[in-house]
Amino acid sequence: MKMKLAVVTFVIISLLLSSSLFMFSEASPCDGKCNARCSKAGRQDRCLKYCNICCEKCNFCVPSGTYGNKDECPCYRDMKNSKGHPKCP
Repeated sequence: MKMKLAVVTFVIISLLLSSSLFMFSEASPCDGKCNARCSKAGRQDRCLKYCNICCEKCNFCVPSGTYGNKDECPCYRDMKNSKGHPKCP
């Protein structure tokens, strides 16, 4: 009986650990796009933060290049902050 309990416990712990490792290793589709978009930004940390927020809300659409080209992603282009300025870099 103790052997069965030990095996079941081991299997459950193994499944939990493997699923948590899988979640940490998954890269967001936005990471590479936002890294490219923000590569020349003066405040790269802020650029990456807002780019990732916009990318996820816009179904992983990020305009190409480091500036401009926002017509490629209307959702990204049209997002505004509370002051009415463009939210997405």
